[in-house]
Amino acid sequence: MHRTRFFDHLILLLGAAFLVTPVLVAFMASTHTAADIHMNGPSLMPGGHGVETYHKVLTQRGGFTGEVTGARMLMNSTILGLGFAVGKIVLSMMAAYALVYFRFRFATAIFWIIFTTLLLPLEVRIMPSYQVMSDLHLLNTYTGLIVPLLASATGTFYFRQFFKSVPDELLEAARIDGAGPVRFFIDILVPLSRTMMAAIFIIMFVYGWNQYLWPMLMTTEERFFTLMRGIKSILQVWIGSQIPDYNEAFALAVLAMLPPVAVVVVFQRMFIKGLTESDK
Repeated sequence: MHRTRFFDHLILLLGAAFLVTPVLVAFMASTHTAADIHMNGPSLMPGGHGVETYHKVLTQRGGFTGEVTGARMLMNSTILGLGFAVGKIVLSMMAAYALVYFRFRFATAIFWIIFTTLLLPLEVRIMPSYQVMSDLHLLNTYTGLIVPLLASATGTFYFRQFFKSVPDELLEAARIDGAGPVRFFIDILVPLSRTMMAAIFIIMFVYGWNQYLWPMLMTTEERFFTLMRGIKSILQVWIGSQIPDYNEAFALAVLAMLPPVAVVVVFQRMFIKGLTESDK
């Protein structure tokens, strides 16, 4: 038993080291100068330019317009991640509520039509979505960045399964108390769904935070650039003898990891409970 436990912990420690090492290398590289990284490659030893690098990427204005900063890109990524997470949760809950509690024809067929959209990647519908946003004059806006991708078959599926497991006695009790559909949804289903909402929030926040293709297509103004675009733009600077600011790219990469990690750490218990709990 003790030997088995020792090997279990050893495997966990090796897995954790395998995952943490690239992050550690990126952080250590961000404390060196770009020239050091270009000549010697990334190092596990810390450099002496960490504070300077992070202050520069957060506050120094740059880009073609000379207005964009790392803090601005961080804010844009946060808005995108929160907008995706909150919007998808709201729409998914309302769709699942209608499919489960409102008796109408073809409800099951409609659900499976929604579910089959999981087979369609973003790239398949990206040009029609772009055309619609262009016709509505929503390019280079937060609305255009967030709204077209809010429909979520994944969230609808999870909330539908969750609502179907809620005892019918709760619905009957709500009817006896005179609660209508809106009150039943807000006062009963929403509080019961907190753990599921936390689980979906984590998934959708990370999905929105890591978006690169859609923001690149929807935004041409630098004030709407996200961290993902900022990292890519730094690594594309090969002009004459100038080398990319590797240290700044690594610093942005480290900063880009912090909010998703913080969200996972904060909601970890609720995330696991929301995906595994079946008894209401």
